[in-house]
Amino acid sequence: MIKQGLELKQQQKLSPLQIQTIKLIELPIQELEQRIRTELEENPVLDDSPDPDKPEEAKDVSLDELTDDGDIPAYKTRVSNWGKDPRPEYNTFSVRQSFTQSLTDQLGYRNLDPHQYEIAAFIIGSLDTDGYLRRDIDSLVDDMAFRAGIQTDADEVLSLLRVIQDFEPAGVGARDLRECLLIQLRGLRQTPDVINAERILEDYFQEFSNKHFQKILSRLSLSEEDLKRAMARIVKLNPAPGGEVDYTYTDQAQQIVPDFILEEHDGELSFTMPRFSVPELRINKKYADLLLEAKGSSERAQKEAATFVRQKLDSAKWFVEALKQRQNTLRRTMSEILAYQHDYFVSGDEADLRPMVLKDIAEKTGFDISTISRVVNSKYIETHFGIFPLKYFFSEGMENKEGEEVSTRELKKALQECVDAENKKKPLTDEQLVEEMGRRGYKVARRTIAKYRGQLGIPLARWRKEL
Repeated sequence: MIKQGLELKQQQKLSPLQIQTIKLIELPIQELEQRIRTELEENPVLDDSPDPDKPEEAKDVSLDELTDDGDIPAYKTRVSNWGKDPRPEYNTFSVRQSFTQSLTDQLGYRNLDPHQYEIAAFIIGSLDTDGYLRRDIDSLVDDMAFRAGIQTDADEVLSLLRVIQDFEPAGVGARDLRECLLIQLRGLRQTPDVINAERILEDYFQEFSNKHFQKILSRLSLSEEDLKRAMARIVKLNPAPGGEVDYTYTDQAQQIVPDFILEEHDGELSFTMPRFSVPELRINKKYADLLLEAKGSSERAQKEAATFVRQKLDSAKWFVEALKQRQNTLRRTMSEILAYQHDYFVSGDEADLRPMVLKDIAEKTGFDISTISRVVNSKYIETHFGIFPLKYFFSEGMENKEGEEVSTRELKKALQECVDAENKKKPLTDEQLVEEMGRRGYKVARRTIAKYRGQLGIPLARWRKEL
């Protein structure tokens, strides 16, 4: 018996414009400039300079006027989505390179095809601030298809994850602490101490975590001295290769241009988006002439040439519109961040930094969380108290004893101060740190102390003890 049925599936497919906009949103200003230069080189109908010989023929028009059946009224179009920068020679600033950008740069040295590169870049963008991939592989596969139109499977994602796990800093891309530490050990010279450390983490990680050292000694037939040396190796490893507090900068310096400049006038805060080496886009006169000549012509060669030009015009229209949407998205997102963190931007005092997560800004702007994540990635703002990545302003919150919400950044700062002030001959246990934080006015659970301690790179009390 043959059964027939109708099954309805809801599927969202991103348009070429949406995909291009998403890719442009992710780019910091300098990479955006390079992307525009590449588009100018690859699309012959675009031109970044007016015709110096016939300036009288150049009239401002819209790309939308260049349709299949409409006349072409002029040879030039401008993208006016950038304001004039009153400081044309804007200074750059030297900052340490962002963690995400460092990984992306390393990706460029691998022999990957464009499809593999897109998948690997998506994985990098999915790493948390510690450098871990805490997402399920299958959900990552689904998200790539839904959000970016990338078709892949779990095997391909795992294969490219292993590529990323070979990057610096060692341990990046791990899915848990055990894998993170093992990745680092496998990159070291395989001495007896390193080999013993690998055996402990591979086969007796639970015993290691629970400090059942006698079980490890007996099952691996190690001497106490062997165990001490192996433990010394493990203790030196980095449990959070991505870092946390400063959002994972490496020591590699790069010159950056802030995407936003904070300004204050009569107590009112605002910001500008400085235009820096971003060329204006115009339709190349040569190709506009070709369309004019082909209009009404019956010659096949001219019609084919006109078809080619129109295809390039469509591509140019998508690119220009994507640039406009990128600018609008960044502006709206920064406006909401500025409003949400108003007191902090006035004072520059970290204590005024409100707890804020991506969802908060997504709800304010109407954009989805993945869009906000792309906006804040590798973007910077210059303030009167320093230059900061937008990620700096995001953190979860907890309550203090007065019931007031404080940011995790403030809590971590207080925790670091507690550890710095402790007696190193009798370092504070996590339970004692809970009490000390309580005396400072913060209600924090022991598991939260352990989590923040790990993110700050602070080892357990017995490993902080000094003779």
